[in-house]
Parts: sequence; C-alpha cells; structure tokens
Amino acid sequence: MKVEQIYTGCLAEAAYYIESDGEAAIIDPLRETQPYLDKLRQEGAELKYIFETHFHADFVSGHIDLAKKTGATIVYGPKAETTFEKHMATDGEEIKLGKLTIKVLHTPGHTPESTTFLLIDEKGKEHSIFTGDTLFIGDVGRPDLAQKTGEITTEDLAGWLFDSLREKIMTLPDEVIVYPGHGAGSACGKNMSDETWDTLGNQKKTNYALRADMTKEEFIKELTAGLMPPPQYFAANAKMNKAGYASFDQVLETGAVALDAASFEEVVEQHEALVLDTRSEAAFRESHIPNSIFIGIDGNFAPWVGALVGDLQQPIVFLAEAGREEEVVTRLARVGYDNTLGFLNGGIDAWKAAGKETDSVEAVTAVEYAKRLAAGEVPTTLDVRKPTEFLSQHVTTARNFPLDYINKNMNRLERSETYYLHCLGGYRSLITASILKARGFHNLVDIIGGWRAIEASEAPVTDYACPSTLSQDTIDEAINAVA
Repeated sequence: MKVEQIYTGCLAEAAYYIESDGEAAIIDPLRETQPYLDKLRQEGAELKYIFETHFHADFVSGHIDLAKKTGATIVYGPKAETTFEKHMATDGEEIKLGKLTIKVLHTPGHTPESTTFLLIDEKGKEHSIFTGDTLFIGDVGRPDLAQKTGEITTEDLAGWLFDSLREKIMTLPDEVIVYPGHGAGSACGKNMSDETWDTLGNQKKTNYALRADMTKEEFIKELTAGLMPPPQYFAANAKMNKAGYASFDQVLETGAVALDAASFEEVVEQHEALVLDTRSEAAFRESHIPNSIFIGIDGNFAPWVGALVGDLQQPIVFLAEAGREEEVVTRLARVGYDNTLGFLNGGIDAWKAAGKETDSVEAVTAVEYAKRLAAGEVPTTLDVRKPTEFLSQHVTTARNFPLDYINKNMNRLERSETYYLHCLGGYRSLITASILKARGFHNLVDIIGGWRAIEASEAPVTDYACPSTLSQDTIDEAINAVA
C-alpha cells in the first residue's frame, strides 16, 4: 500500500495518491494533469479512480482532464449532480482498489455533497480518512460557500457539519490518520494548523470543533462567527468544477505565448487586457509598465488574483521572470483564469529598449517612516491587512484599508491626498499601491518590510489585543466596517 500527500503550498491544497497492487487513485487533483501522469508512469500503475471530496471553490480540479487522459472513473459522494460522466457513490458504499477498500462517508456541512473517504487496508484495518474540507487540522470547513437562496442557510450547513463530524468521523478509531484537503493559508477555514496531517485522536483533544461537551447550538455559533466574506472567485470555481471547463493543455498553449513589446501593447489595446506583473516586489517598485497590477508569483499569487480580478474571462497579459512563464499560466488556470493571451518577451528591459514609458512606486524604510510620522509629515497611513490583524496591533494613527475589499472601498480615498501603505511584510501593500496607481492615485509611499519592520522601528504602536482574546462583537464590527 502506498499513500502520498501531494501538497501545493501556494494554494495550501493537498491532493493524494493511493496505490495498491498496480491500481491507483488520486483524490482532489489540481488542474494540471502532467505531474499525475508522470507519477503513474514512474510507479507503473493504472489510474482507476479520481475521488472528489466536494465541488471545490478555491481551485479548479483536474478531474475532468485526468479522466479523459486515463479512462479513470470520477467518483463523488451523494448529492453531487454534474454535467459530465461520473459515479455518484452512495453513503457507505465500498470501492475496491487493489487490495484496499475505500469506504464512502457522506459528510455534508461544508457543502451538501461533501464526502469523506475512509481507507481500509489489506488487513481490514481503518487506516486513514481523506476529509476534503469537512475536517482540517485544528479546524473544520466553513459552512457558507454552498448556499442556495431560500433553501439552505449557513446555519443549516453548520448543523449538518456538527452531525457529520460526530456521527461519521468522531466514531472512528483514534489512530486513524486525518488527511485534509487544505492547510494554513486557505480561505476555506478560519484557524487551520500549519500541520498537514494528524491522528483523529489528537484532533479530538485539540480541535475546538470536536469538543466532546459541545452542543450543536454552541458549534453553530462558533463556526459561523467572524466569517470573512468568501473571495468572489469561489462561486465561479465551484461552477467550473461542477459543469466542466476548457482543456488545460489548450489554456497553456494559448497563454504561454511570447510577445514583443509592440505586439504586447497591441494585445492590451485590442482586448482591453489586464497587464499583470508577477516579478519581485523590488523589481516592480523600481520600474513597471504604467497601469500594470503587481501580484508577485512568489507570494500568495493565485488566491489574490482570484480575490481581486472580478471576471474570470478577463483577458490577461503578463510579465514574468525568465523561465517562469508557464508557471504563471498554470497558476492562473488553477483558479479559473483561462484567458491569458501571452507574456512580454524580454520583460521590462525589452519594454524600455522599445522606448516605452515606465513608472515606479515611491518607497521608504520603516525607520524613515517612523521619523516622518514623529515629525507630522505623514498625512495618512493605510494598513491594508485584514481587520483581525489590524485589531491585534497597529500604528496608532493608521486606518484599516484591507486589500481584500479594495474594489469596494476605493471611493473612501481622495486622489489628492498622500497615503503611506503597509501590510505585514510588504507584498499586499505593493499590490494595493499598484491597483491605486492604476485608478489614478499617485501620491503613494510604500513602507518596505511592512508591519514586521515597523514593529522594530520607533513608530507609535497601539497594542489592542491578541486575536484569540478579541470579542466576537468587536471582530464582527471591524469586518462589517470594511466588507
């Protein structure tokens, strides 16, 4: 028996490879199929099943392409209606894989069709559970991503999840291994651990949602409190996973096209394409194409594209470090952005060599920022972190202006005013600066190193409270003020 977790850090997503006696299964694969095909070839195994724990909202699964290329059967649990061919398993159904058995446990709550797959080894021992977004390490799935207006409420789903956990999962032996669909950094939960697997017994001791003395009412209240609105692309990704999508191979072929400066500019004008700059923070600050948007490939790239670019069909052209062009197209496709039209061959140097205009972002160190603040030379500081981050500690005079909701709150700013921007480490503040500049805000100063650097400077700081000690009313009030 072979069980391998395939973890993708930029999405905090875990797929799984299971093999027995030459037969293999993959659980919750990502969009690109080649890594799985390479794995199967390397192991000399035949892919028999592709198990999907639910209709994913935070990424586009590779189930359809992978099934077409291998002939494997796509398996969902109950209530998973799709437009493509699949096997919709019944609750309790047992599926054979070599000498192993995979038992279907319908565990609704995160979504109505959410299903946990229980792996039983060749000796008949319950070995592990693949929980998708039903149970994470330290957390459980949020219950607000699959509502049908007038039919199912967040509270309904939370109640279902309470029952699923206690009737289907917590009754399993403590030594069963929990393999979740996500780790820390995913927006599918609130407080996930950095660990990517654990034993069920340890989760019963440490996971707040599995407390033995917890009532359903307490569970629903705790689970639904303080939920940030889901990113806008979640609903679109779930629809793609349910209804189908374009072949990833075609997306890669049309997206990884090298364009010279003139052709690049022509594509932007003809298609009203978004210019996405995926280079480093330092490179973008120093020199970039006017009106381009920075979202660096080495940060939380795909989720931020999904959160900020409202139309999945938006034409996109991009700048990337040499050799990383296919990576950019791949990571965009993982969250459903399939309309990439090419990249600038030769990057910013080619743009300059063609005599094209460039722009830059003014920046200061945290020490210089503290000096200016003390001298009264900083009109407004925008802290672009999440409300809970801002509440825990912030510069005394700063305003909370979360990047997550920038498109909604743009009208709260004045183009004539100067704004100093910071986040935790510098990534989000530069994204914010690029978006504001593209919208006509040019009096911007980015604080290099963000909050981590500010803490080490002499800037006046407000210590409010640790997030874990903040009252729920305080958190909800802060979220409602910006969301």
